[in-house]
Amino acid sequence: MAGNGDLGANGQTPRKSVVRVRGLQSRFGADIVHEGLDLDLFRGEVLGVVGGSGTGKSVLLRSIIGLIRPAGGKIELFGHDSSRLSHQEWRAVERRWGVLFQDGALFSSLTVAQNIEVPMKEYFQLPAALRAEIVALKIALVGLPPDAGLKYPSQLSGGMRKRAGLARALALDPEILFLDEPTAGLDPIGASAYDQLIGQLQKALGLTVFMVTHDLDSLAAICDRVAVLAEKRVLCTGTLTDMLEVTHPWVRAYFHGPRAKILKEGAAAP
Repeated sequence: MAGNGDLGANGQTPRKSVVRVRGLQSRFGADIVHEGLDLDLFRGEVLGVVGGSGTGKSVLLRSIIGLIRPAGGKIELFGHDSSRLSHQEWRAVERRWGVLFQDGALFSSLTVAQNIEVPMKEYFQLPAALRAEIVALKIALVGLPPDAGLKYPSQLSGGMRKRAGLARALALDPEILFLDEPTAGLDPIGASAYDQLIGQLQKALGLTVFMVTHDLDSLAAICDRVAVLAEKRVLCTGTLTDMLEVTHPWVRAYFHGPRAKILKEGAAAP
């Protein structure tokens, strides 16, 4: 089974880590969320992060992108120790990723177009006409109708809000896309369409994707590798086939449960 090391899926070809976490400690008062957590995110892969409630999946994501300060350990971003970056260096690194939080996390007082413009205004001084062109491109890229840019988040369905949030995450042409429960709250048809969209964008744009999810269908549809959080650390990493061989009780219950038929069928396929 693949671990947190530097080998590719075939066990032979070294791969480059764009995010490297070593010995991460996350605490909230007396509550220890992570203790000695190690994880690599390799360039060009789709990594699915799974775990039970309270294992700190979203905490890990937020620690990597700087929204939560770790109590200990080291996080390297594109080969740089994040704790040693100056403010200017951090902003330069931050521009290289996009983030989609649950339900899109759009600003309710702004239209979809204005939401997508937020990162552009934050980091660049672009003419309004150019911003409008980029907004239209991103809206089309995520499969929204052209008039969606004029609407407010409250006027959109849950699936459309997630697509709008994805458009904003892609506003600066990021190298890494961080997704926090992207299909949560969607019906099976909508979730499948969203998985397909992410997969298509990942291939077309050459994205590296870090996806926190509980959706087994998403794991089977688009993830190259899975990382399982348990016991305050990354318990194991590997392909879906690898996960089916793990004997840890939680991992076995998750990947062999009644909802895991699609994983077993995929692992059995030639």
